[in-house]
Amino acid sequence: MGEPGLRLVPAYGGADVDLLVGKVARGDRQAFEALYDALSSAVYGLARRVVRDPSRAEDVTQEVFLDVWRTAARFDASLGKAKTWVLTIAHRRAVDAVRRSESQKRQDVHTAPDEVSHDEPADALITSEEHGAVRGCLDTLTDLQLESVRLAYFNGYTYNEVAQLLDKPLPTIKTRMRDGLIRLRDCLEGAR
Repeated sequence: MGEPGLRLVPAYGGADVDLLVGKVARGDRQAFEALYDALSSAVYGLARRVVRDPSRAEDVTQEVFLDVWRTAARFDASLGKAKTWVLTIAHRRAVDAVRRSESQKRQDVHTAPDEVSHDEPADALITSEEHGAVRGCLDTLTDLQLESVRLAYFNGYTYNEVAQLLDKPLPTIKTRMRDGLIRLRDCLEGAR
């Protein structure tokens, strides 16, 4: 027999993460514990790969689950799986941690200012047009292509991680990404 208070089996068994996030949105603390049990190692592993520092990865993991507790009501199952949502929060938090660290290093070193552009309105217009073209071309992708490309290129996931997050076979993800990138390239070349 185990010690009192020791949970050998999570209260929610197999842990349907989508169901757990819905219960967390209603303030269910047991569901939050089960969600933490189900995803904390994946969140920590992702944070550890991005920030490299184990103690900072622990901080990021804590921040992620605080975000999940506060914003679970915003999760929309029609946009994807809850696990993908949580891991996307984790990735963003980890990237933010790296950026804060890099920003602090730059401030400490007192680097010289970057090159100043003297034609800021023209630069802003070009950037705006480029962003609009990319958004328009992204709209031409299928849902699976778009989600795969976003996870890999905007969120930094590997092909294997994208396949796991989307619960699709790796060859399918590779094919959809290749087709999506070809479609994007063709669209962007046509926009010039």
